[in-house]
Amino acid sequence: MRVGVPREIKRQEGRVGLTPEAVREYVGHGHAVLVETGAGAGIGASDAAYVAAGAQIATTAAEVFAAAEMIVKVKEPQPSEWVQLREGQILFTYLHLAPDPAQTAGLLASGVTSVAYETVTDGHGLPLLIPMSEVAGRLSIEAAALASRHYNGGNGLLMGGVPGVAPARIVVLGGGVVGTQAARMAVGLGADVSIFDRSLPRLRQLDDLFQGRVRTLYSNRAAIEAEIAHADVVIGAVLVPGASAPRLITRAMLALMKPKAVLVDVAIDQGGCFETSHATTHEEPTYVVDGIIHYCVANMPGSVPRTSSYALNNATLPYGLALAGGGVEAIRTNPALLAGLSTHQGKLTSQPVAEALGFAFTAPEVALAG
Repeated sequence: MRVGVPREIKRQEGRVGLTPEAVREYVGHGHAVLVETGAGAGIGASDAAYVAAGAQIATTAAEVFAAAEMIVKVKEPQPSEWVQLREGQILFTYLHLAPDPAQTAGLLASGVTSVAYETVTDGHGLPLLIPMSEVAGRLSIEAAALASRHYNGGNGLLMGGVPGVAPARIVVLGGGVVGTQAARMAVGLGADVSIFDRSLPRLRQLDDLFQGRVRTLYSNRAAIEAEIAHADVVIGAVLVPGASAPRLITRAMLALMKPKAVLVDVAIDQGGCFETSHATTHEEPTYVVDGIIHYCVANMPGSVPRTSSYALNNATLPYGLALAGGGVEAIRTNPALLAGLSTHQGKLTSQPVAEALGFAFTAPEVALAG
């Protein structure tokens, strides 16, 4: 199969769909790989490194989209990209369609067969979301620490405090991969940490993992309100696979919080879990609502593209090779890829996205049989 890797064009996005090492694996399996010039610049991979791995270099993204039978990216296609997609072509990338009707409509109009990293599902969960969730969870505490700096308009707290001065209080909403990694980083810095979840088995696992170094709390509105009143930082780490994130903190609840407390919304790709959230960029990562600092960068792992790209490629490689080797038939016969199918020949095959946007839904099996 002819596999194409365009350069990412989302603002301040340095990741790349395939590293040179991954390209070498594709070529070794008999596939041709076309990489847009400069696509690997963010991870320090030159065009020459891609050529050495067996790729061809294209001078424009248009060449890549026109020639490739499968497009491998990191972030969702931007408007100038989705108009270049076509029926019979496979798109393999993060999509996050639930809060994005324009992109969804664009993919449906193109007829492309799109497989979303974030909904590919195996027996252990979401294997292609996990690596970026790990990165984003760890970065969330770094982001909170920077937003808390006095020169950035923050409250001037050191996350871990010092002897004689209390550490910051950090509340983590969600005990999944993001929340666990955020709590791990916060505990490592010496912060006072609480973590919420609605699964008692998961809370027991977290209690065992952290050996009493965090407070594990069952998530309900009253408990969240009580805890955020004392919080210096709140990390939004909730996920409903493929669907819009639930809004756990309303604007009215901001009045309960300390002035200059920091909200970090890691769920912003799925619409955000705070009512007052809207996507920001690495250039202007924060804004203030009712005295509360909001950090809502939609591509947090893009700030560490080398680590992120290699972590992502480690996870996506076997699935990408399966797609390149079998095309649509690989989706039809592989339950993990079938779970990731989002659009096919103008049909929306993700039920959570259809419900979130009010679009018509077609079962993946039905769409592929047509």
